[in-house]
Amino acid sequence: MMDFRLNCDALVIGSGIAGGVAALTLAEKGLDVIVITAGETLYVGNTALAQGGIVYRSEDDDPRILEKDILTAGWKHNFTRAVRFLCRKGPEVLKDVFLDKYQIPFNQREPGDWYLTKEGGHTLARILYCDDHTGRNIMDVLAREVESHPNIRVLTKRTAIDLLTTQHHAKHLDFKYSLSNQCVGSYVFNEELGKVETILAKHTVLATGGIGQVYLHTTNTTGSIGSGLAMASRAGARLMNCEYIQFHPTAMFGGSKRGERRFLVSEAVRGEGAVLVNSKGDPFMKRHDPRADLAPRDIVTRAIMDEMLHSGEDCVYLDTSGVKKDVETRFPTIYQRCKQIGVDMKKDLVPVVPAAHYFCGGILVDNRGRTTLDNLYAAGECSCTGVHGANRLASTSLLEGMLWGHSTGQDIASRMTKSAKLGRKLNDSIPDWIPGRDIHDEDPALIAQDWARIRNTMWNYVGVSRTQGRLNRAFSDLRKLTKDLQDFYSDTALSKPIIDLFHGSQAAYIITLAALRNRETKGCHYRAD
Repeated sequence: MMDFRLNCDALVIGSGIAGGVAALTLAEKGLDVIVITAGETLYVGNTALAQGGIVYRSEDDDPRILEKDILTAGWKHNFTRAVRFLCRKGPEVLKDVFLDKYQIPFNQREPGDWYLTKEGGHTLARILYCDDHTGRNIMDVLAREVESHPNIRVLTKRTAIDLLTTQHHAKHLDFKYSLSNQCVGSYVFNEELGKVETILAKHTVLATGGIGQVYLHTTNTTGSIGSGLAMASRAGARLMNCEYIQFHPTAMFGGSKRGERRFLVSEAVRGEGAVLVNSKGDPFMKRHDPRADLAPRDIVTRAIMDEMLHSGEDCVYLDTSGVKKDVETRFPTIYQRCKQIGVDMKKDLVPVVPAAHYFCGGILVDNRGRTTLDNLYAAGECSCTGVHGANRLASTSLLEGMLWGHSTGQDIASRMTKSAKLGRKLNDSIPDWIPGRDIHDEDPALIAQDWARIRNTMWNYVGVSRTQGRLNRAFSDLRKLTKDLQDFYSDTALSKPIIDLFHGSQAAYIITLAALRNRETKGCHYRAD
């Protein structure tokens, strides 16, 4: 008989770089860990798509130089303590974990002599990379280690529905009257069996990734719908900087069907010498910023949108003739994708447009990954450490995910030696999932239409350029949509598409509300009015 009630020391929701490192750090300390992933494998998140690389350090580097670069890119809206933690601790942990322990195959001239590249906003070349598929190489190693570790149970095709908390779910009055609220696991939908599992955990880690799929055009995977953001918000955890959505300037124009993620053309291409040009072949970035093509992403994105607006063109182009290295060898994945749409990077211009790329805000955490809700942690893109401020510096996301995944694992392990096991009283007090009335059948057409409303609203009204009027319209439309979803789908049989739609609509609403409240233009939050 299948057991739909599971217990563990730590539940990790998400399987990218942050979730993988957190799970391994916990498992190596002897903890019993469950990792859940919505896909059939651990590769479903954005980590595997990361092309450019991960911030390390060059011979001439100094933590203070990196700190200045991060603060400049983030419009000094960053949390300085978190930035300094990343700049000083990040390269050290990277060396210990990725270079020495797991031996990620970053490009090197000879053993220990790493190739380092430069991207927009960086003063120096300090970025480790594996050609143009850095994230895939990292995930190859992490997935292998996670799946083979005896202390980790990997549960695939599982979608978290809601976080379990003592104040919301515990039936015993001792917990109802308590001033503290603690997370004790999650309700999880088992897609294969169509059943809801109750997973009880002494500590829970949200590592659910980004929110790009609430926008019409994005570089993100289909699972990037802000599920962690929505669940944390409902549970009462504090959120921060949710209006700051980074749009990547150079997603490939063409080769994607409507609603599909757009293929990313890495910033490293510009770091190696490519320049942005209009349809006439004229470079235009110097007119917008003295750093030209290597200005921070928010500036480059707005420059491209401005160029497209004035020219009436649907895209701009990357001229790769200035890349000194052989583009086919240096960027094999991008080169092959360009070939698929009939573009030869060695002689043709590459058509590009901006697309929603990275969530700079999220669930507020400290340097140990702790949220404002007891026993709930968050790491990676769903969290807000304060490192990115109003705009993320290129290639800091993988470093942040790795560092906070590691820090989260270390902190939970240190607390486990002191804390008692989940008490019998609490265990018995948390009920199993109570299904609603299955009056309606899931209707794919209705779900598709609701997603179209969310994505078009976010793209047109809460996109690269925002105004009070657009945000008011988005707020009104999304508030009505959320109510409609609540009224109709509460009586519909539970399924993964419906869970995703709920999470996506709530994430979009949270972002819109944050953008509406912030009248100051800064970084990724650009108020045209």
